[in-house]
Amino acid sequence: MPETKQKTAVLKPAEMQETSSHITVNPLYTSTDLENWDYDREVGYPGQFPYTRGVQATMYRGRLWTMRQYAGMGDADESNRRYKYLLSQGTTGLSVAFDLPTQIGLDSDNPLAMGEVGKVGVAIDSIEDMMRLFDGINLEKISTSMTINATAAILLALYIVTAQRTGRDVSKLAGTVQNDVLKEYIARGTYIYPPVQAMRIITDIFSYANQHVPEWNTISISGYHMREAGCTAVQEVAFTLADGMTYVQAAIDAGLDVDKFAPRLSFFFNAHSNFLEEVAKFRAARRMWARIMRDHFGAKNAKSQMLRFHTQTAGSTLTAQQPENNIVRTALQAMSAVLGGTQSLHTNSFDEALALPTEQSARIALRTQQIVAYESGAAQTIDPLAGSYYVETLTNQIESNALGYLEKIEAMGGMLKAIERGFVQQEIQNSAYEYQRAVDEKQAIVVGVNSFTLEQEKPVPLLHIDESLERKQVERVRTLRAKRDQAKWQTAIQKVEETARGTGNLMPVIVEAVEANATVGEISDAMRHVYGEYHETVVI
Repeated sequence: MPETKQKTAVLKPAEMQETSSHITVNPLYTSTDLENWDYDREVGYPGQFPYTRGVQATMYRGRLWTMRQYAGMGDADESNRRYKYLLSQGTTGLSVAFDLPTQIGLDSDNPLAMGEVGKVGVAIDSIEDMMRLFDGINLEKISTSMTINATAAILLALYIVTAQRTGRDVSKLAGTVQNDVLKEYIARGTYIYPPVQAMRIITDIFSYANQHVPEWNTISISGYHMREAGCTAVQEVAFTLADGMTYVQAAIDAGLDVDKFAPRLSFFFNAHSNFLEEVAKFRAARRMWARIMRDHFGAKNAKSQMLRFHTQTAGSTLTAQQPENNIVRTALQAMSAVLGGTQSLHTNSFDEALALPTEQSARIALRTQQIVAYESGAAQTIDPLAGSYYVETLTNQIESNALGYLEKIEAMGGMLKAIERGFVQQEIQNSAYEYQRAVDEKQAIVVGVNSFTLEQEKPVPLLHIDESLERKQVERVRTLRAKRDQAKWQTAIQKVEETARGTGNLMPVIVEAVEANATVGEISDAMRHVYGEYHETVVI
């Protein structure tokens, strides 16, 4: 094995140490650090307001978190095989990755989809694809998370119809659609419609699911992608909760009862490498959301006040250099999520900086969760780091700094205005630039990248997507169009467009369109005809 080039790590003096959010870290913490706070910071018991210590009274002593592995590649058949493999290895929940055309409402035979079909996730064009994706999987027995936003209403409709056609009780379906379009405008970019129209679709999903799919999480308000784009832990909390407040207000403005829809709201956070800051971040977010829902929105239902969240380890921290090191990074990040009280967890595979995960790397990622759950002892007691002078102080500091951001956003007129002004985007860009400069100047050490490097590295086996899958998928969608009942399809598509022009709920007509074999692209286009497409305004 090639020798490691030992490079001296440049570390700040003890008095200048700070977290990733630029919170100064003292050499030692005592009870005095907590006494210095001049305002009350409730901690309480697990399962009790403000849920700092967890949303359930028993946490993992009662039930472990749901172990998910985010997966999807090529076509539905290929992805179905991966899901069945993961389930056989102990995964307790599925998490579907869709390809880029599906995410932005393009069918696989659209010229703009060429070269992207099945590349970063599974290609889903129609109900036939969805049926094949979940073939042999009992949707009543498994919880499914779908990372889908602009086309969330369509993919949820496809899932519902798939359950119906396989004889499942739709009211028993459990899972989540991400359905968080605001962060798409901020950090990710897979939006279709302008914000106002996109918000209308989201609140339609809230209303429909409340009646027909009561166990379904109708949104996963996501800080993950903003963190991947470069924001700090404090910014992740602030911007995620600000998005959440925007969705709650939009639903209330649409006439929905906060205590009817809020219990099905969920969140999605990143787990980064500053271990104790991440634990404190999760605790602070729970406490802030509980107060926001009770004091700002008047929610009385305890479940409306609970911040339930899924966590994914940080893809942006994975390195192409010495990729095996990513196993250690992922394990530490997973442990921070568990000690922070997550309800659901995905652990990244070590080869993801290079390609989609292989079967072997996905298994190692799953085994990481299982080792944390069954061997580490972390799940044996509730909120094991509570009472740590440092963790409690960090929790307070993160909350205080995040509240400062919320006050700025409120002064701008809310999150939509802040996004339109480019404030949120600029804050994230500034943080990303600061971090990259710190790496370049070796103020921040990334093992294997700017320190402890190797002259030569042995390549790892990578997953390659069969190029023929795209051609097969294009043939499938064209065959579907040729054989379907054209009159029934045309009527269903017209209903989608007419409803989009009116004020009725879009979900029932989207379900009808799916049943009539309309494709994801066709249903998206019906709404495009009414809403148009959003084009980002560049703020200089």
